[in-house]
Amino acid sequence: MSVPDYMQCAEDHQTLMVVVQPVGIVPEENFFRMYKRISTVSQINVRDSQRVLYIRYRHHYPPENNEWGDFQTHRKVVGLIIITDCSSAKDWPQTFEKFILQKEIYGSTLYDSRLFVFGLQDEVAEQPRTDVAFYPSYDECETVEKRIEDFIESLFIVLESKRLDRATDKSGDKIPLLCVPFEKKDFVGLDTDSRHYKKRCQGRMRKHVGDLCLQAGMLQDSLVHYHMAVELLRSVNDFLWLGAALEGLCSASVIYHYPGGTGGKAGARRAQGSSLPAEASNRHRPGALTSNGINADTSAEIGRAKNCLGPEDIIDKYKEAISYYSKYKNAGVIELEACVKAVRVLAIQKRSMEASEFLQNAVYINLRQLSEEEKIQRYSILSELYERIGFHRKSAFFKRVAAMQCVAPSISEPGWRACYKLLLETLPGYSLSLDPRDFSKGTHKGWAAVQMRLLHELVYASRRMGNPALSVRHLSFLLQTMLDFLSDQEKKDVTQSLENYTSKCPGTMEFITLPEGLRLPPVPFTKLPIVRSVKLLNLPISLRPQKMKSLLGQNMSAKSPFIYSPIIAHNRGEERSKKIDFQWVQGDVCEVQLMVYNPMPFELRVENMGLLTAGVEFESLPATLSLPAESGLYPVTLVGVPQTTGQITINGYHTSVFGVFSDCLLDNLPGLKTNGCAVEVIPALPRLQISTSLPRSAHTLQPSSGDDISTSVSVQLYNGETQQLVIKLENIGTEPLEKLEVTAKTVNAKEKLYGEFLSWKLEDTLSQFPLKPGKIATFNVNIKVKLDFSCQENLLQDLSDDGISISGLPLSSPFRQIVKPRVDSKPINPAESGKVGDFSHVKVRYMILQTFWS
Repeated sequence: MSVPDYMQCAEDHQTLMVVVQPVGIVPEENFFRMYKRISTVSQINVRDSQRVLYIRYRHHYPPENNEWGDFQTHRKVVGLIIITDCSSAKDWPQTFEKFILQKEIYGSTLYDSRLFVFGLQDEVAEQPRTDVAFYPSYDECETVEKRIEDFIESLFIVLESKRLDRATDKSGDKIPLLCVPFEKKDFVGLDTDSRHYKKRCQGRMRKHVGDLCLQAGMLQDSLVHYHMAVELLRSVNDFLWLGAALEGLCSASVIYHYPGGTGGKAGARRAQGSSLPAEASNRHRPGALTSNGINADTSAEIGRAKNCLGPEDIIDKYKEAISYYSKYKNAGVIELEACVKAVRVLAIQKRSMEASEFLQNAVYINLRQLSEEEKIQRYSILSELYERIGFHRKSAFFKRVAAMQCVAPSISEPGWRACYKLLLETLPGYSLSLDPRDFSKGTHKGWAAVQMRLLHELVYASRRMGNPALSVRHLSFLLQTMLDFLSDQEKKDVTQSLENYTSKCPGTMEFITLPEGLRLPPVPFTKLPIVRSVKLLNLPISLRPQKMKSLLGQNMSAKSPFIYSPIIAHNRGEERSKKIDFQWVQGDVCEVQLMVYNPMPFELRVENMGLLTAGVEFESLPATLSLPAESGLYPVTLVGVPQTTGQITINGYHTSVFGVFSDCLLDNLPGLKTNGCAVEVIPALPRLQISTSLPRSAHTLQPSSGDDISTSVSVQLYNGETQQLVIKLENIGTEPLEKLEVTAKTVNAKEKLYGEFLSWKLEDTLSQFPLKPGKIATFNVNIKVKLDFSCQENLLQDLSDDGISISGLPLSSPFRQIVKPRVDSKPINPAESGKVGDFSHVKVRYMILQTFWS
């Protein structure tokens, strides 16, 4: 036997092998649809008995394996079902001839066979036949399952007759010697009359009858026969068949202890332990002898409790059987399958270490030169078995070996798709997930070197599959998650490869759905660059919105009752730390400052870097930056323009690095510091630019309020001199100016000023309001100097230092002129005035503001 069945399990010893095959030209879809329906009839209850027959279906079975049917009867093909298409009566003879030829392949072991013909509807189809069933089409075949049940009952009749024939002790008849194929030449010329030879024949036949009893649903009798076979075969040192008898004993005991099966398919088999006690009394008529000539009552006494192995003994007997198999080079397949069966039993018993010893032995069993497909199957099954016993990393190792076998150099057409699929299945064993969020917590699991190797293999396999988008996704994942474990040279190599891939297929933020249904999430480059802080910036002083207030009114603070609530007190500090105490304005450029650094050993170019927002329509203005190699914290300012009003939230930023577009959310950035990410956007405000006819001052006066914007101009006048100041108001915004309010105040006058120092009339100016965007309005301010120089100390020093300073402040009032009351001073004394005639001039600096008005 050359082809191992890696899906073998202990309960398969009680099944009957039925092969289902197509003959002629049968569409593959139709064949497997019928095969699926046929295979659903996997067990039936025998009439007038509590026995259950189990059927194992195969659509392909090597004929050479059938030659081992005497050694273990569950390997024997006892049923054959042929499916064929036949559309006309003239094709029927040829079709039936093919059916006869197919039966000859397994003819030496077949109990019965059936031919299912589809498409034939004439007098031939109307002829009654037991071995042929005619159906008009694959859709009109309601009786298929019923015919399969009848077919299985016919198999049981033959099986039962063979069991009774082999089990009956016929005095004087010579028991034939059962052999495996490679033994036949060894027994040529032996003395068939020797006691040793007869015991060998008896032991092998007893083991064979045990197999037939097990298949016929007589578990108790099979245990008895196996025990008798073990004793006979052990006495003549017939090790190969002794191993088979021990394995049969293990199988029967496993079926008793684990009625649900060991194959891993839940609910695949019915529990039969409860029906076994009634089996002995109901199987035969009262007083009748059993198949081995023992009275039924006696059989019940020495039955299952005595002959069934315990869970510990099952494994010991498996070890002994495998040791006997290992003595024979040609029994490598039998040895391998026995190891697999023992592992499945140990998996149920949760004895992982012992199971791993059996698997290790199975790895080193030397079979013939296997084909590449057989190697793939072998490694895949080993992987599944290691997975069942909890050896996840060992399971991943063998599945990865199977994946590499799919693209071995000896294969003319490498299966890169199968290789990629197997590599994906190894990920859990190496503690590797393809979701980058699993790596954002800062704790890395598994061996990084092995994980990087596996990711490289995924990249290469996906490229050979002809899927560049998949290669970009895996390479991006490698760079993002394994950045801390890459050497400087590896970082350069990976990024260079990534740029080569993205030149043909840029990386996106879309999910990639694989044919197997797996969805690969996007991989944002949150580490290229690494962001450590995000800070929303206030508008420049000239653009900051100011609350409307009038100088005429008094500052009346709104009073409200104070209510203490201990429930929310503990949250106030946190809310206060996140609160942003400024506002942004619709249509104005807003700024967010990020502190970033480059972890790469080379200059990092970040393109299309902009803000991700929510709540307000926002136009992000992307930026491009180049960060020095392994730079420290580097400030980057991202800008944008809110298009609507409301509360805007900065969710993150987007970048394009090495051809991969990334949307990086702040919630996924570890160790990020922020002063709050939400700010209120108020409606657009008008913008006013003010200029004057006077030259700018060389000195700048600091306004009393930090929110005021000032421009200083200067003029030099003599006492009593008058000069006109022309102020030009230009609307440089997009909103009309509707209100204008003007006032004046003196700075450091020290009561030297009296009378109307500044005077103006707004009627002509206000007639131009509302001032449309781009329009200019003017109004005139008359400056009249009237000073009292009498009885003032250090006057010269005062004039030299500051002169008289007057500043214009931004006010809001509905089209009215506001003049601050002048400061009264002492009457001018002409005599005293003349004393300072040489210094009867004053320097005047006027402050003009450029700000928003509404």
